[in-house]
Amino acid sequence: MIEARHLRVLRAVAATGSFSAAGRELGCTQPAVSQQMKALETSVGTPLLVRNGREMRLTQAGEALVRHAAGILSGLTAAEEEVAAIAGLRAGRVRLVSFPSGSSTLVPTALAALRADHPGTRVSLEEAEPPNSVELLRGGDCDVALAFRYARVAGRGAGAEGADAEEWGDLVVRPLLTDRLVALVPERHPLARVESVAIGDLAAEPWIAGCPRCRGQLVEVCEAAGFTPRIDFATDDYPAVVGLVGAGLGVAVLPQLAIESVRPRGARAVTLEPAVRREIVALTLPDLAQVPAVAATLEQLGRAAARPM
Repeated sequence: MIEARHLRVLRAVAATGSFSAAGRELGCTQPAVSQQMKALETSVGTPLLVRNGREMRLTQAGEALVRHAAGILSGLTAAEEEVAAIAGLRAGRVRLVSFPSGSSTLVPTALAALRADHPGTRVSLEEAEPPNSVELLRGGDCDVALAFRYARVAGRGAGAEGADAEEWGDLVVRPLLTDRLVALVPERHPLARVESVAIGDLAAEPWIAGCPRCRGQLVEVCEAAGFTPRIDFATDDYPAVVGLVGAGLGVAVLPQLAIESVRPRGARAVTLEPAVRREIVALTLPDLAQVPAVAATLEQLGRAAARPM
């Protein structure tokens, strides 16, 4: 294997014409230059220099290696400078995947702060709900995934939280915040002016459900309360959920984070009792967590989550 330090010595010898002059240029002794040249000739398996008294000249192989050495060493220098820039957050790229309500609340604040502190770091954003976002992370298609998991419903076994904790066991999990679910009812609904509502009070209502994971959690919570919800509409789009509720077509349960991202026209959010919560987290792979740009992104997501919405 040819080492870069040996190529640098070869170039110095070719340029100066002697081991001693090369040593002075490189800041090392003549024996050290001789030793490294012997090591290089051993690596390539052929002589690189012809010595004749005090004179020395390159062999054909030596000339070829010197010719290539310039490009190799300049490419290596460029690579070292680029890696140093990435390590120093003067450059770099982070591919972020987030669920929609996270994209409209946590992500803008985090990325604005990241750009202000490290303008050379570029972040791309794609939207996906868990578990798809987690699959993208494991598949190498993103570097950070913003995801969520619901707290276990009493009396329902291990629940989603236990399943996700096991599923994410190979990932670095950065907890961000706990997001409480709220009931959403039409503003003319009899329960629109109460301070809190039990989910069982909405048993007879038509329901508008959200993403598949949220839909599963809704059914689980309702069944734990003794009824199965009649889901008339299902959509992954939170503004559509709010619009359907505002038009009087049903009721819904949404995360507080989703309410923060949408103006609920024609609908009113009511505290849900007992509390149902989901944990918002940022996920990455253990090796990626050591990359400066990824670590900085996780830090800014944590700071954004700690700020009042």
